[in-house]
Amino acid sequence: MNIKEKSLEELDNVCKDIREEILRVVSKNGGHLSSTLGATEIIVAMHKVFDSKKDPFIFDVSHQSYAHKLVTGRWADFDTLRQFNGLCGYTKPTESEDDYFVAGHSSTSISLGVGAAKAIAIKGEEDSRVPVVLIGDGSMTAGMVYEALNELGDRKYPMVIILNDNEMSIAKPIGAISRVLSSVMAGPFYQKFKKHTESFVDNFGEGAHYIAKRMEEGLKLITPGLLFEEMGIEYIGPIDGHNLKSLTDTLELAKGMGKPVIVHCQTLKGKGYEIAEGKEEKWHGVSPFDIKSGTSAKKSSVKSATQIYTDALMHLAKNNDKIVGATAAMPSGTGLSDLMEAYPNRFWDVAIAEQHAVTSMSALAKEGFKPFCTIYSTFLQRGYDQVIHDTCLMDLPVVFALDRAGIVGEDGETHQGVFDISFLRAIPNMTLFAPRDEKSFHQAMAFASEYDHPCSLRYPRGSFTQTDLPESTPFRLSKSQLLRSNESNILFIGYGNGVGRAYETAKLIDEKVSILDLRFVKPLDTQMLLSLVSKHKKWFVFSDSAKMGGVGSAILEFLAHEKIMNIELTSFEYEDDFITHGNTKLVEESLGLLPTQLAQKVKNSL
Repeated sequence: MNIKEKSLEELDNVCKDIREEILRVVSKNGGHLSSTLGATEIIVAMHKVFDSKKDPFIFDVSHQSYAHKLVTGRWADFDTLRQFNGLCGYTKPTESEDDYFVAGHSSTSISLGVGAAKAIAIKGEEDSRVPVVLIGDGSMTAGMVYEALNELGDRKYPMVIILNDNEMSIAKPIGAISRVLSSVMAGPFYQKFKKHTESFVDNFGEGAHYIAKRMEEGLKLITPGLLFEEMGIEYIGPIDGHNLKSLTDTLELAKGMGKPVIVHCQTLKGKGYEIAEGKEEKWHGVSPFDIKSGTSAKKSSVKSATQIYTDALMHLAKNNDKIVGATAAMPSGTGLSDLMEAYPNRFWDVAIAEQHAVTSMSALAKEGFKPFCTIYSTFLQRGYDQVIHDTCLMDLPVVFALDRAGIVGEDGETHQGVFDISFLRAIPNMTLFAPRDEKSFHQAMAFASEYDHPCSLRYPRGSFTQTDLPESTPFRLSKSQLLRSNESNILFIGYGNGVGRAYETAKLIDEKVSILDLRFVKPLDTQMLLSLVSKHKKWFVFSDSAKMGGVGSAILEFLAHEKIMNIELTSFEYEDDFITHGNTKLVEESLGLLPTQLAQKVKNSL
């Protein structure tokens, strides 16, 4: 689709068509909705003014980039969005040359833009290329943004940053006067006048400089761009993010300024789909739904692991006023929203700031509280230094509750929760354990609430593997539970949701096997493992985690330490690769991890 050749009137129709296509496909496949509908005109204007094959188009998180995909040759394939072997729900350079960078986590865009701008400067391409960054107001809550802005304001690399403000949080108090003044101050006349004025006052000493500076600051005080201007970055806005003429005129102006510019656009979440307009988290990411009613197309009758966590934490918090908690911009996704409503002074959403979440919870632990830091497995990666430096080094009793551990499905590579065991197991003072079903989850939470050291428990997206598991016993530090004992040479070792998979696999092989719920991967139940060495020589590990540094590695380290050489261990964890997006069952099938496939692998090894 050649956007540049179309008139503004034609582009209005293009935006309408794009919205209809996004709504049609997302209602069928699921995906991100409100943010991408709201950003449609901005993205069309970006393609009208800039060239995505030349200018780096950098989307923060990139969940709002569906319109970008549609105008860059992917309309015919858009039905495959987030499907296995189909289009990714985020930008992905291997999918299209118009996608500059892989993105899925928040607040990286301006840093990427600064890096791209440095490369452009070194190559001497400033006259022909400029980085274009699209970032939402939510992403502006993370510290990494300000680290990047700090350097950008100092070095003055040409860059256009489009701030998509769909909450009206910055500009609401200002109004029309601010919009006019901001546009004037960033325009060519004002910039030229400012330059000549600076030369003029140079002839009149410090007093004139002081007066001129105070006049400029007084003018800026009634604009919302004061923070950015003080950091050395020009500011234009706020402008209507759904007005194509205003957008294209402003982006043309920003493009020609030859310096870093923030263009502040106000948009409406869910624009064009009235049911979702203005709504916040509910319509951010959705499962398939009925367009007419907005109701979800499928509802599982099985309780999700997240709901079990919410129920368990609510019970604990009700009986212990020392229990507190935080999440990083995912109160609904992590199930913490109910706790925030019930106990607003003890549970908090700290915005997109995982580092801050970890460190602030560590201070609460130091003050005698029992914090539950509730974060998706993939997002705890962003707070790794804080887990080491601010929690474990001080040996503080923070509980890290890791939702979405394992394969998360359609969100793909940037969101798969596969690395937490590997990166947490190496940290001194950290204890790692996992429940296998609803009852064991409540028991694990009870253990965590009383444990006086850092610990982490992980649980899957959706529900636990549904199978007939034996009754769970209370959790005790490092202790596993032997669920089935047979004289077979085979031992299945399950961890967390892997226990259910081990049981399902055991049903499909002829030989009766022993099954161990490991429960703790750090510290291991060495006494139990030693007792099983003489009975079983073929051990198989089932866990939704990376193989390198994972559960199998922990057991192999134990066997090596004990100089036990006669155990043949096979780990059914994830290989050393990033895992693609798609329906979880199809992804697991592609990895050879369905129970039928695992059963065949076990049979082949006998």
